[in-house]
Amino acid sequence: LHVEHLMVVGHYGCGGVLAAVEGIRVGLADNWIRHVKDVALKHKDLMEATAPEWRHDVLCELNAIEQVVNIAHTTVLQDAWARGQKVQLHGWCYSLNNGLITNLQMSVPDVAGLGEAHRQAVALVASRVRQ
Repeated sequence: LHVEHLMVVGHYGCGGVLAAVEGIRVGLADNWIRHVKDVALKHKDLMEATAPEWRHDVLCELNAIEQVVNIAHTTVLQDAWARGQKVQLHGWCYSLNNGLITNLQMSVPDVAGLGEAHRQAVALVASRVRQ
């Protein structure tokens, strides 16, 4: 792993996220969608505070944020950081409709910054829900 930046990019309009939001079974992919459902449960209050027409987008963003956390906990990243390698993780969402990328402000330069980055990124999603 000799890169300086890793991007986790979710996409608005994701069928897996839609299946998780609407409780739709899709077959074998249900095994991967289970994690998205877990993200929705973890952020249940935020999801419930979100208007139904925006829940899909909010869950896309929350899922990308949580995937950054998961990648940060992998041995590959942990070992790279322990060696002093400068690797940053970033969480983004891509719009299939207009091609624009939303920076979720989930950028993690090392494991020490993970908790605060997560808290701030989720707070940013929540602030947009309240607007």
